[in-house]
Amino acid sequence: MTGTVLFDLFGVIARHQSTEGKNRLTRTAGVAGPAFWDAYWELRPPYDRGDVNGPGYWRQVADAIGACFDDRRITDLVEADIASWSAVDDTMVALVEELAATGRHMGLLSNIPEELASHYEAHHAWLKCFPVRAFSCRMGHAKPEREAYEWCQHALRTEPGRILFVDDRADNVRAAEALGMQGHLFTTPGRLRQALIQWV
Repeated sequence: MTGTVLFDLFGVIARHQSTEGKNRLTRTAGVAGPAFWDAYWELRPPYDRGDVNGPGYWRQVADAIGACFDDRRITDLVEADIASWSAVDDTMVALVEELAATGRHMGLLSNIPEELASHYEAHHAWLKCFPVRAFSCRMGHAKPEREAYEWCQHALRTEPGRILFVDDRADNVRAAEALGMQGHLFTTPGRLRQALIQWV
């Protein structure tokens, strides 16, 4: 029986925010510095879990930093945020497509807000390689919460020990391992490929 691979999205297949993307966000907000990014990240988990939508999230950010974003600016911030997370690693996309072509059972687990999830579904056909797409905004749980991994295990219909979870964050990998999954801390496509050769 071939093992199942459960992929993280950002930092594995998709790239983290670029400096250019971050700069566009701060320019759009009209606010720069640690206060902006502290609010951006501290308020992100409920947005990722779908507890609040994009406009609601950015209003919370504005309140946290003492700013006032009108509807036009909020729309621009949502667009800039999506753009900042939109770059992918073509080598990893090719690997995913290769695995799908060989019949490898795969899933995707991502902490991602609805606006960004919808963008990826509309612009990245390779998402169809994943019959199970566990987006935090739609299942109501985010890594490293145990429930996020349990949701995936049930959706994949596979025993935890037959799942290899691939993520670039050690805390997320440890959480998967605590549930009984195997873990791979992603560093490069080449090292992942070697790990997959051994994962049968």
